[in-house]
Amino acid sequence: MTIAQALAQAAGQGLARLDAQLLLLHALGRPAQDRGWLLAHDADALDAAAAAAFRRTCERRAAGEPLAYIVGRKEFFGLPLKVDSRVLVPRPDTETLVEWALALLAGEGLPAAPRVADLGTGSGAIALAIKSRCPLARVEAVDSSADALAVARANGAALGLEVQWHRGRWFEPLAGRFELVASNPPYVRAGDPHLAGLAHEPVQALVAGPDGLADLRAIVAAAPGRLAPGGWLLLEHGWDQAADVRALLAARGFARVQSRTDLAGIERCTGGRWLEGG
Repeated sequence: MTIAQALAQAAGQGLARLDAQLLLLHALGRPAQDRGWLLAHDADALDAAAAAAFRRTCERRAAGEPLAYIVGRKEFFGLPLKVDSRVLVPRPDTETLVEWALALLAGEGLPAAPRVADLGTGSGAIALAIKSRCPLARVEAVDSSADALAVARANGAALGLEVQWHRGRWFEPLAGRFELVASNPPYVRAGDPHLAGLAHEPVQALVAGPDGLADLRAIVAAAPGRLAPGGWLLLEHGWDQAADVRALLAARGFARVQSRTDLAGIERCTGGRWLEGG
């Protein structure tokens, strides 16, 4: 079987061409950037081991398993992260939250080494992205899952980025106050039909009660006691939850409440500034 024939078979299984190319490169032990190599060598024959590995991974992808779990990695904000079924796959939408956080941290009036917290860190994507672009920040990250923290710690070590990792629920394991708190918490409604397409990812990192707002409510309620005066709370949420999250922040007393859109123009993140002493 040639490379061209293998890709044609994958297409016959319903796999997207990009997915098939990345899976074949993975089976061949080549980097993901080598898609051009596949085109230049499409008449090359696959050895039996590579063909068998490619067939197995195509079957997994056709069954709905995320590509990132199969190849074991996902790029986020330019960082190569290792991921598996213990954590959610980092989404490009979440880069909107990171960009907003970095813009705020670049502003005036902050300490030379601002304290930043990432709640529900999962793979460590948000915490590590912020630390990579704001090296003086003292970044701490929290997750209730020991398995998720193992993934996050491994990513931090591999990237050489110093983050303090804590196990616990939201603010519980943290001490002191922070200039910025960012979180991508669970926000999917229980029973949401989209969950069927997320069956391979950890449900505890996805679902937050009947309306999807349970964890967002908990974070907003507790945040004032953990924010420095003038500190910001930034939250990722569902495509239709921006107005609800703005209302939660305003009712709790946050100022400058606003939302930011992702690349698709969807209000993906909402935040506010805490101006009181807490």
